[in-house]
Order: sequence, then C-alpha cells, then structure tokens
Amino acid sequence: MQAEPTRAPRPQPEETARNAVKPRYLDALNLIERLHHRLLEVIKDDFERHGEPEVNPVQALLLYNIADAELTAGELKSRGHYHGSNVSYNLKRLVEAGYVHHERSATDRRAVRIRLTDKGQSVRARVDALYNRQMQAVEQVVGLGPDELERINKALGRLERYWTDQILYRL
Repeated sequence: MQAEPTRAPRPQPEETARNAVKPRYLDALNLIERLHHRLLEVIKDDFERHGEPEVNPVQALLLYNIADAELTAGELKSRGHYHGSNVSYNLKRLVEAGYVHHERSATDRRAVRIRLTDKGQSVRARVDALYNRQMQAVEQVVGLGPDELERINKALGRLERYWTDQILYRL
C-alpha cells in the first residue's frame, strides 16, 4: 500500500495577505533608499556642472534645509534630516569653508546657533533653482501632478509615523 503524499496546509487568508504585502513593502523600502541616493547624484551632477567643488550633496541639502532659520545643530537634527555625527561633521566643514556662521547662544553657552552666510545662501539658491526646474519636468515628463504627489506624500508620511512609533514605543 502506498502512502498518500503529504500536502502543505493551505495558507490562511491573513498569511496570503501578508505574503502579498511583503514584496511590495520591500520594494518600497528599496525604492526610498534608491531615490535618496539618486537625489544626491542629481545634486552632485548639477554642482559639478556649475563649478561648486567645495560642497558635497549632503552639505548642499543641509544648507537648503537651514534656509533663513537661525537654529542649533540639535534642532536641525530633530527635524529628522540627519544623523547626529553627520550633522556635526558637515556643519564643521561648512563653517570652515564659510557657508555657515556659528556663535554661542547668549542664554545657553552650550548651544551653538547657526545661520547661513551669503555664500551658504548662494548654495541654497542653487538647490532651490534645481528643484524649480525639476518641478516642471516632474509633471510634464514623468506625469506626476499635484494630486498624485499629495497621495505619495501622505503614504510616506504614514510610513514615517509608523517607523517613529516603532522607535519611540519599542513596538
């Protein structure tokens, strides 16, 4: 007598749904990482073409995000753009190169307030001009209009909140 072949149990609906989400989730994570690297490459390319050798793409984004504000490195880091050592290292380089002015806070001598110099504002303006050129092309060439970008931003915002909760509440 021959034994019946064993069959794998049928996946439960919850498992099937999880199996459908996982590859898409992993694709999204991979795409987010690649997009960030591509943005840095686009900025690097633009700066190389316009002869701005002193500033790397990460520093250019840092200058762009400082904008007209006067703030501390901690405040910049708390905005979620940068890692602690990354901010400190890049700010030190930007101060040395004359893109950022820094001074000790009058009220808290431990805190250093930073703001862009005219040279830093020039780099910020270059990144802003790049973004302005891209805005037109994104809609015309890629076909991403305001509504679709809004949906993307909302989805990415929800993902960011989820990851933040994972860290804050150790979920």
